[in-house]
Amino acid sequence: MTRSAPRLMLVAPFLLVVAAMTGAVWHYGYRQALDELSRRGEADLALVLGGLVSDLQRYRDQAVALADHPSLTVLTHASGPRDRRVATRLLIAAADRTGAGALYFADRDGRLLAGTALRPEGFAGAPAFRRALDGALGTAHGSDGAGGRYFEFAAPAFGADGRVSGAVVAVAPAENVEFGWRGMSTAVFLVDVGGSVFLSNRSELQGWGKVPGAPELVPPGGQPIRFGQSRSGPHEIWQIELGPYLPRRAVQVAQDLPRIGMTGAALVDVGPARRLAALQAAAVAVLLLFFGALLLMAQERRHALARANAQLERRVADRTETLTRTNRALQREIRERQEAEAALKRAQAELVQAGKLSALGKMSAGISHELNQPLMAIRQLAANGGAFLKRGAPDSAAENLARIDEMAHRMSRIIRNLRAFVRNENEPMGRVDMIKVVEVALEMTTERLRKDGVAVDWHAPPGPVLVCGGEVRLGQVLVNLITNAADAMAESAERRLSITLEDGAPVRVAVRDTGPGIEEPEKIFDPFYTTKDVGGEGMGLGLSISYGLVQSFGGRISGANTGAGAEFTVELDPWAEERVA
Repeated sequence: MTRSAPRLMLVAPFLLVVAAMTGAVWHYGYRQALDELSRRGEADLALVLGGLVSDLQRYRDQAVALADHPSLTVLTHASGPRDRRVATRLLIAAADRTGAGALYFADRDGRLLAGTALRPEGFAGAPAFRRALDGALGTAHGSDGAGGRYFEFAAPAFGADGRVSGAVVAVAPAENVEFGWRGMSTAVFLVDVGGSVFLSNRSELQGWGKVPGAPELVPPGGQPIRFGQSRSGPHEIWQIELGPYLPRRAVQVAQDLPRIGMTGAALVDVGPARRLAALQAAAVAVLLLFFGALLLMAQERRHALARANAQLERRVADRTETLTRTNRALQREIRERQEAEAALKRAQAELVQAGKLSALGKMSAGISHELNQPLMAIRQLAANGGAFLKRGAPDSAAENLARIDEMAHRMSRIIRNLRAFVRNENEPMGRVDMIKVVEVALEMTTERLRKDGVAVDWHAPPGPVLVCGGEVRLGQVLVNLITNAADAMAESAERRLSITLEDGAPVRVAVRDTGPGIEEPEKIFDPFYTTKDVGGEGMGLGLSISYGLVQSFGGRISGANTGAGAEFTVELDPWAEERVA
């Protein structure tokens, strides 16, 4: 099966649904529009018939009003030419006021006694006149021999004995009442009881008649025309061909008018209704086709995505095995690197401890002197104290004992600093007073500096300078910097060590010497880099270890030449109270 077959299986039912919905919308819209057209036709017809009745009422009321006028009733008795002239002037004036075609007054025998026009035949056989002789208002319509159409209204005139003595006849031309309908778009016509079209605003319908028992119209000659009739719900639809001024397809609306014995009808063109329904159906069809096209495109896209997804899944399956193998290799490499990193950390810790021990070895002679001197003094003071006690001089003995206590405190402080210096510090960073760190470092290196003849410039700030770090590790950094400075000044004529501490953000500690300076500043923090003779003291790890320690606190250390020696600067973050948590 080709790819177009499934698509056709989707499109064909959809098109059928679109056609069905479009037809339903057209039918519904057409019915709604026919309802509106029918209401408009009924309104137009009611307007026409209401105007017709109003116009004819005027002529009928005029006949009734004139029937008892003395100038007319006198004519039924012995009268002369003067009475006839007065009656004629009365009728002419009345016809001018209402627009009547003619006004007549006749006696019981139908002879014309007065009138606005001559009518030799009188009214003896006229239907409206015969009705008036019975004492009622007579109404009739008809046409003259010249094609004119008219309405007649006959009102009886009663004599002194109460019997009908004559009648006033008012004649209204049909053209007068048709004149106001000519401009209407709706075709309107009135059919009398004989089936003839008597009034219409379409001249081509005048004189037509209805086929008995059928709704269609036929021309005066009786030749049938093309006529079709259908129903759409409650509406009657005519299909006719009666000329360019009549609709070929129209809604027929009818209304009886028993007061004049006629039936009114209106033909409203259904063309606008069909066009409106077609427009609505077309809009629905376009929307359905548009959304259908979107759905079809989405379906095609889904199929394309499904095919692409299947192809991708195959590729993923092919790659997964390769990635699995690679992942296993990476895991082995990660384990190896983790083991190497752990070994490196252990080596770094050992190097730090080795650096401490190396510095301690350098300071061993000075430390021995620092401890030996107080011990000898204690021994001498103890002997003197015993002698003073034998001599009975307790005050002198107490003074010697106080000096022994002072010497013991000094030795305890030296030992405590040494123990803190050599131990491995694992506590987290905390608040450290840099003044105390500098003073402890100087105390541990005092003997070395004194022995080498190094003068120390150090002036502590008036208040504590707090930083974030580790006290032991910072002490090791400063001991390394001080001992390196002492080593650098070994051959210098002037040996001066300056230490400055500046509070701020960051806190700066500067150690300056008067040595020969730094030969390669860019390499001084590299591991195993040293300027000392091969085989001499030092492994070139002191500054590298110091660099790592300072960085672990988030600070930085740098070295530069000053022209009169070298200067190393340590920058640290100040302690903030919000760090306490």
